[in-house]
Amino acid sequence: MSAPDLVLVNARVRTPELTGHTAVAVRDGLITAVGDDTDARDWSGPGTETIDLAGATLTPGLTDAHSHPVWGLEMFTGTDLSTVRDLDELRSVLAGAERRDGWVIGVGLDHNVFGGRPIHYDLIEDVLGGAPAHLRLYDGHSTLVSATALEAAGIDGPRGFAQRSEVVCDAEGRPTGHLVEHAAMDLMTPLLPAQPYAERRDRLVGLLSSMAATGLTGAHVMDLGGHDVPGLLAALEEDGDLPLRLRLAPWCMPGADREELEDLVRLQKRAGRLWRVGGVKFFMDGTVEGGTAWLEHADCHGQGTDAFWPDPAAYSAAVRHLHEAGVGTATHAIGDAAVRHVLDTVETLGPGGPRHRVEHIETVPDDQLGRFAALGVVASMQPPHTAYTRADRSDEWSKRLGEERAGRAWRCRDLRDAGAYLALGSDWPIAHYDARQILATAQAPRGAASARHGLTGLMALEGLTTHAAVAAGEEAFAGRIAPGYRADLTAFTVDPVTAPADETEQAPVRLTVAGGRVTFRS
Repeated sequence: MSAPDLVLVNARVRTPELTGHTAVAVRDGLITAVGDDTDARDWSGPGTETIDLAGATLTPGLTDAHSHPVWGLEMFTGTDLSTVRDLDELRSVLAGAERRDGWVIGVGLDHNVFGGRPIHYDLIEDVLGGAPAHLRLYDGHSTLVSATALEAAGIDGPRGFAQRSEVVCDAEGRPTGHLVEHAAMDLMTPLLPAQPYAERRDRLVGLLSSMAATGLTGAHVMDLGGHDVPGLLAALEEDGDLPLRLRLAPWCMPGADREELEDLVRLQKRAGRLWRVGGVKFFMDGTVEGGTAWLEHADCHGQGTDAFWPDPAAYSAAVRHLHEAGVGTATHAIGDAAVRHVLDTVETLGPGGPRHRVEHIETVPDDQLGRFAALGVVASMQPPHTAYTRADRSDEWSKRLGEERAGRAWRCRDLRDAGAYLALGSDWPIAHYDARQILATAQAPRGAASARHGLTGLMALEGLTTHAAVAAGEEAFAGRIAPGYRADLTAFTVDPVTAPADETEQAPVRLTVAGGRVTFRS
């Protein structure tokens, strides 16, 4: 064979099984050989870089199967409110918060901060000094805006939308400042401070580089992030500044007509070396805390019985259109009714064709578990979300669902045991992007999630490697360490399969390689 560009030696190679191999050769972005250190002496040539991994465990490159690195930067602009724990602390932080173009912009606000009170601008208005405020709640599906902001946007009463969204109003029809779901939140978008291109580019490079430092070599991006994002990624790649492999799924929203669906099909052709448009993202519901998860029975506030698509049959028709065009889909479905409808839809498509997946699956009954494997639908779940709940179920998520439904929270292990492919992710910026945290919380769920739903170390690793590759339809050339597979590789100082979860969460990453290029080394 031709001399490799890169040879890694003195490693414990997992594929993700432990093979006994200690060396890997890479050329032109692909793995060309796997063997031992003696073999490696014969591989190298004049231009080969050899890296001694000093006994580190080398795994297939970790892929976050659900992330928003481009759109998320827009979401995560402003004062970080994620550590605020009660209303008094929120008011104190807002009083001293930085103003951006005169606005108070906050992100990551926990629903539990309000202590069960209705979300209303009256709770914060007096500490803002008259400044307009836009505070995005952590779930990304709702915001709290101030009275000044409502006035600037011309929002003075309820609105009708083509999708499940709401300008929440009081009994007299006056807006409370709580905007629920995308269409309602989008009313504020034209008014918010814009990020200059250079700032946006630099922040994206910084974010992706930080992701690579946690062992990530790729991410399934559950949005397009804006019409200019393909051009932005192409520019980053040309400059050598794209450290992660990105697969983007643009959104299909209620009301999409045939031409819009065909536009989504045409978008699938957009690609670079390390990025491409692949699949389409749908929403079948919203969030439990926001009262917009689609449930088979109303939540404890009497909400949650409506789908995000007012006509669920129109969703099914759109999925069928894309399926027949060879385009796979990923559908946000948190509530049990939403999950059931997605599975029912896929069942009508018949065998064969592109792969479909369900995102989040926060509560699912026993009778749906086996359908994932039977229908070939990938379960895509985010273990770090469990941190927003509490073990005593005093949090808003658990209280809204009630004991029975909260008792079937994040059933990762049950889905695996039922034969489903289980791809794991963070949903950054909803939870931290650190791949080690995903591995750790998959093994040791937090909050309301039962410990019995924890995965083995091998299952967790598979969720970020082999099963993530299946979710993208790339299992023939990604997710394993074998000749001919992509040279996406991660080296840990511990073995993430056998180390305790808390050790994995803190373990240094020794090396990250994406597409044959070293993107991080300690």
